[in-house]
Amino acid sequence: MQAVREAIPTTVTSAQRTHYPIIDTTLANGLRLLVNPDPLAPGVAVNLWYGVGSRDETVGATGFAHLFEHLMFAGSAQVASGEHLTAIQAVGGSANATTGFDRTNYFQTVGPQALELALWLESERMSSLRVDEENFTTQREVVKEEKRQRYDNVPYGDQLMLLLELNFPAGYPYRHAPIGSMADLDAATLTDVQAFHQRWYHPGNATLALSGAVEVETAHELVGRYFGQLPAGTPAGREQCPTLPPHHDHAELTVQREVPRPMLHLGWRTPALDHPDRLALDIALALLGDGQSARLNRDLVRERQLAEGIGCLDLGLARGSSLAVISARPREDVELSALTEPILAHLERLAANGPDTRELARAKAGIEREWLAGLAPVDRRADQLNFMTGHFDDPERINHELDEILAIGAEQVAQATRTWLHPEHCSALRYLIGTTR
Repeated sequence: MQAVREAIPTTVTSAQRTHYPIIDTTLANGLRLLVNPDPLAPGVAVNLWYGVGSRDETVGATGFAHLFEHLMFAGSAQVASGEHLTAIQAVGGSANATTGFDRTNYFQTVGPQALELALWLESERMSSLRVDEENFTTQREVVKEEKRQRYDNVPYGDQLMLLLELNFPAGYPYRHAPIGSMADLDAATLTDVQAFHQRWYHPGNATLALSGAVEVETAHELVGRYFGQLPAGTPAGREQCPTLPPHHDHAELTVQREVPRPMLHLGWRTPALDHPDRLALDIALALLGDGQSARLNRDLVRERQLAEGIGCLDLGLARGSSLAVISARPREDVELSALTEPILAHLERLAANGPDTRELARAKAGIEREWLAGLAPVDRRADQLNFMTGHFDDPERINHELDEILAIGAEQVAQATRTWLHPEHCSALRYLIGTTR
């Protein structure tokens, strides 16, 4: 065991890291094209990122961004409803879409021979999506069923909504979850939905990332052929999202739900993705809750056995303020109130002293492993290219952000913890076992 301990590195180097080639161009209509050629890849990832998410919705008109995630598969001028997926699967590919707070993206992975098909399908629904009463009504019901299945009828299904409402004031762009309000969707008209589509779904608000077995010349020729003649659209313009001050009122909410265990969520308003403290804060959260050797898991789960599980995350919101959450589920014989003090005590110690050398090295090694593994598949690499472009205007960031992480020192971690995870600035959401909803 001693030999194992001595083998743990105290420094992390970046010597053998892969550098991904990225060719970054913009079409005349504003569509940004990112090509990452990888001739050894078995396929090509096609990832189309639209700069619109739930934060771009207005009060009383939420859920539109997520609705379009479904409408985009409901047919266009030359493609019937459902045929986009059918066509991709028929050539051995896969396709899906996701909606977030800051973006909506559509992605497929296909063999090189099917790249032209995938690009045509994406250009077809960008240019001639069917947004009519029939599709709107059908997909609205699909969304309502999704909410029932994923949020209303599962334990802790409303935790994201409650955390957002607890930590962000009324009218703040991040106060509602991407699923939106079903009442808002019921009140929406076809004109409302069409206006949303016209504002956000056009080449000037999109980035297309191709990663995998594709030559740069081929990519440019095909994208120019299928997207080059599409009208640019009017720049949408995004409303300002102010940075919020830390909590000073000990915001708390206790709810009763049909859940298997009580649950504690402690929340802090944290900086947006582009803030200088962002990466150091990510390391702090990893030190606290990432893996069995993390401070909270080692102490409260393994040693003192106060909790069954603990997790830490940040929502990673791109504008204004984000939200960090530490979640803990007590053991059956432990009161929920017994978890708050020891969690906050760990934060105070990390803020005061920072991590030790080995602890910091271990956390960085875990981050590096996850980073490199995450970029290995071309579908995830294409998504990261769009992520770095959409949030930082810098696709090359996939090649240098890890270096920035590995260069962060113990004092930077301590300072980020002091600034953003102060015990006096946290909120508390508590789930108790009950039947109230």
